[in-house]
Amino acid sequence: MTDTRLAIVVLAAGQGTRMKSQTPKLLHEIAGVPLIGHVLATAGELDAAYTVSVVRHERDRVVEVIEDHFPSSIIADQDDLPGTGRAVEQAIAALPGDFDGDVLVVSGDVPLLDAQTLRELIAEHRASAAAATLLSAELDDATGYGRIVRTADGMLDRIVEHKDADDSERAIHEINAGVYVFGLAQLRDQLARVTTANAQGEKYLTDVIGLLRRAGSDVAAVTVAEPWLVAGVNDRAQLSEAAAKLNALIVRGWQLNGVTVVDPATTWIDLKASLDEDVTLLPGTQIKGATSIARGAVVGPDTTLVDCEVGEGAEVKRTDATLSVIGARASVGPFAFLRPNTVLDEDGKIGTFVETKNSHIGAGSKVPHLSYVGDTEVGVGSNVGAGTITANYDGVNKHRTVVGSHVRTGSHNVFVAPVRIGDGAYTGAGTVVRKDVPAGSLAVNVAPQRNLSGWVEQNRPGTEAAAAAQSAREAEVSDSAEQIGE
Repeated sequence: MTDTRLAIVVLAAGQGTRMKSQTPKLLHEIAGVPLIGHVLATAGELDAAYTVSVVRHERDRVVEVIEDHFPSSIIADQDDLPGTGRAVEQAIAALPGDFDGDVLVVSGDVPLLDAQTLRELIAEHRASAAAATLLSAELDDATGYGRIVRTADGMLDRIVEHKDADDSERAIHEINAGVYVFGLAQLRDQLARVTTANAQGEKYLTDVIGLLRRAGSDVAAVTVAEPWLVAGVNDRAQLSEAAAKLNALIVRGWQLNGVTVVDPATTWIDLKASLDEDVTLLPGTQIKGATSIARGAVVGPDTTLVDCEVGEGAEVKRTDATLSVIGARASVGPFAFLRPNTVLDEDGKIGTFVETKNSHIGAGSKVPHLSYVGDTEVGVGSNVGAGTITANYDGVNKHRTVVGSHVRTGSHNVFVAPVRIGDGAYTGAGTVVRKDVPAGSLAVNVAPQRNLSGWVEQNRPGTEAAAAAQSAREAEVSDSAEQIGE
């Protein structure tokens, strides 16, 4: 049910210069989802009456992602006055005038914070009737974080940003996690009193805590048990740390649901992936996007699947596949490359060093070795010989090849599309098929073999090949002479 007394503010205006990237920080992904997407998903679980996302840097790109992940979010634009305090001020100005509940403030770059932790924070805030309640964490190295300064009796006194802290304050290990719950009326009143008189020249949201204390209001800090829950992402190193932690949680979750993951350290699974019981993932495997894997399938080692479907009991080994469907009991790899719109039906095979694209390979059909199959339809029970190439491009347009059912094609064939090979047909080794092959026919390119005696010695004199040929010829003459003498 909707919590009519809760509004959520998502801070998404920062530039993220430490990422050193042309991509806005909040659009960098972990587990296949942008950082801001993780935060919005958590916000969505709280069923707040309103969610406001505050944007500025790369505004349009960020808004596009926000609207994709949370279409009902209100968008508020931060103006030229910098700081989190100003961002929240802009956000609460965007709320309906009749809203008078609590405001939860979260950062768009804290992707691992879960809804249960936020529910507990909100419940503590409401139970204590505090003017503000925030999350804190104990860190061994608190460099860069705002410090929680407490009174002698352990009550929260104020927050000091790292750049404004003195040596004694920088020695504090309890840090501000940047997650707050405020009563709206008190928050609005105190934000109006916040100045930019600090090292950064910004309007800090943290200053509201000190102002509330000086006004005699109660404020509280709730310490999280696991600091990684509130870890922010400011650079590439922190991005990879967050990704590794989230992946470890995802992998463990699938293990507890009946999936065998042989080496969790080298197995990566995106959030949108779906795996059935008794799936086995071998080392070096990446399951990306909305890939689904059915019961009993074995994937890996060294395999990457992006938005693929893998059927029950299939085996996919050392393969790179994108937007492909692999049927039940089918076999793929090793060293196969399945490009988008590849469909391999049940009991089919795409073998070693085979590349496919925009092709449908029917039930029980096989493309075992060293082939390129593009823009092709293969029927059921057919075998495509080793080294086969479908020549689908004429320099201007792509054309399709159709191979019927129960066809046997020879090694080193080239099918020059558009071309059709009928059901039950055969093709000879080395054949270039330029015309349709009727059902049940044998297609061969008939050309007599000619051996030009002495060609190498005459045309490549002085080479090792010529010397070897001459020696062999002399040996033949000697053998013939001996046979005559006998």
